[in-house]
Amino acid sequence: MPRQAHARLAPESEPPGRARYPAHVIDNAFRQILPRFTGPLIRLYRALGLTPNRVTILGFALACAAAGCLWLDWRVAAVVCWWLGRLFDGTDGIYARATNQVTGFGSYLDIVVDMAAYSIMVVAFGFAHPELHLHWIAMLFLYVLCITSALALGMQEAVADLPARDDRGLRLGAGLAEGGETGIAYTIFLLFPEWLHIAAPVWVAVLVTTVIARTLLAHRLLAH
Repeated sequence: MPRQAHARLAPESEPPGRARYPAHVIDNAFRQILPRFTGPLIRLYRALGLTPNRVTILGFALACAAAGCLWLDWRVAAVVCWWLGRLFDGTDGIYARATNQVTGFGSYLDIVVDMAAYSIMVVAFGFAHPELHLHWIAMLFLYVLCITSALALGMQEAVADLPARDDRGLRLGAGLAEGGETGIAYTIFLLFPEWLHIAAPVWVAVLVTTVIARTLLAHRLLAH
């Protein structure tokens, strides 16, 4: 989850040309709720002498552990490692703000590590279920399109001085598939492998929809 910096909230009544954005399905609600419950975890990070960037790396290490557990067919352990890693990912920025350690590099590292975490799981799924190799290849290809379209739209929105939807350090364009949706998809893949012939194509379709919808949104906001 990219680190958050200074918030810019859209006004209740937006001027012409400043269209209201579609909300993220899960992640925005998660970002609003999570800080209320992270006090003990933030105190633990501080007591251990961790920096926010080290918390980010720990989250990626747990994603790698999840991929290793999948390779060993320890599927429940893989689910636990994945969501623990996402907890670190979700609290690194909160910790950075609570301890006045927010940096641009932290935001950069966060998104790079996020995409590495999502991708390493797809590679592990490819080894565990090679019969669906085309679906795994398609996912990796679509992840590239998803993150490039999100970054490109976010950058162009900032250039056009459009109001931000959230206060992340890196501005990303709105989309259907984000971190929460990806975690749910991976959990289904891990716990219900007999459904993979249905679940994997559905996730590919969600990613395709995300890219198309974001492109249409970019055209609507930026074409004039």
